[in-house]
This record gives sequence, structure tokens and C-alpha cells, in this order.
Amino acid sequence: MHLSNWLIFCGVTLLVAFTPGPAVLLAVSNSIAVGPRRAMISSLGNAVGLFMVSAAAMAGLGVVLTTSASAFMVLKVAGAAYLVYLGIKQWRNRASVFSDLAATGAPAAPRAAWRLFGNGVTVALTNPKGILFFSALFPQFLMHDAPILGQFAVLTATFAAGSVLSHAFYVLLARMLKKQLSDPRRSKLFNRVSGGAFVLLGLSLLRLPNKAA
Repeated sequence: MHLSNWLIFCGVTLLVAFTPGPAVLLAVSNSIAVGPRRAMISSLGNAVGLFMVSAAAMAGLGVVLTTSASAFMVLKVAGAAYLVYLGIKQWRNRASVFSDLAATGAPAAPRAAWRLFGNGVTVALTNPKGILFFSALFPQFLMHDAPILGQFAVLTATFAAGSVLSHAFYVLLARMLKKQLSDPRRSKLFNRVSGGAFVLLGLSLLRLPNKAA
């Protein structure tokens, strides 16, 4: 792979990764609930999920999704349902996590690491945009006269690293704002806004066309 191609891919990766989506929202939500360090566990899970999505796309699942309306519909509904579930759960959360963080400096309601990691993986796997992204983007950067496996590893690792970097940025931003958001009323507002955002993101998946153009 030429260095110029990789640098262009890095630019595209950063642009996509820093655009807020389900994974970024999950990272910020976890940062408020369990603290920045443990929130990154879900981000690492999301990175692993991205490798799995990329591998699936390379194996031809992306082609299946673009040609089979039924297969795409199943994945689309599953992804939407999971995001809506996370949204409803966040919306109904009455814990004043901002107040707890400001008062003690420690995260509230600790969650098991495996659950945080699993949430990150699931968000990556249930988003059909991910597979379509890898299916559409990778062929433009792959060199057909070079080993495909090595290029796959480099490009996917680059995208996963960009994703983790963007999550770290948003997590630190949330930590910086925690003192300004220590009012329990603002905590409730955060739960409602983030929960509603999860639901809207889930519903937006249902608007994806069943077949790629």
C-alpha cells in the first residue's frame, strides 16, 4: 500500500470517526455513568466489533446485504431494535450521575467490564452502515497487486484506532463538562437527550434503503 493512499484513508477515517453516531453516544453515556477509564472498555469492544464487521465485509457479507433485501432487513431491524432498547433504558434512568460524579469524584453504578465490552461489540455488529461502509470504501484503497490480508489489517486497524481516538476525545470532553452538569435536573435532561438520540439513531437505520444503489 502506498503511503499517500494510507494518508488519504486516515483523513477519511478521522472524518467518519469524529462524526457522532451510536458508538460515540455510547462512549459518552458510559463516561458519565462509570467514568472515563471504564468507558473506554466499551470503545475497545467497538474496535473489536469493527474488525469483525470488516472481516465480514471482506468475506462477502457486504455483497449479500446489497443484493438480498431480506438479509439487509434482518440486520437493519436488529440494529434499530438494539439502539431503541439502549435509548429507552437511558431515558428511564433516574440516577443523578452528574451529581454523584461531582460530589465524590468516582463513577456511579459500576458495571461489569464484560458487559461494557459486549455493548461496544454489539453496537458495531448491529449497525448495517458499518458493513456497507467497509464494503464501499475498502475496494477504493486496496492494491490488487499486493497481499490483501496485510492491507485489510492495516486499513481496519487504522479505522479502529481512529474510532477509539474519537471516543477518547468525546469522553474527555464529557469529563470536562461534568462540573457544569452537576445539577440533578441537568442529569435528567442528559438522560432524556441521550436516550432520545439513541432512539432516533435506531429509527434512522430503518430508513436505509433495502438495497444499495
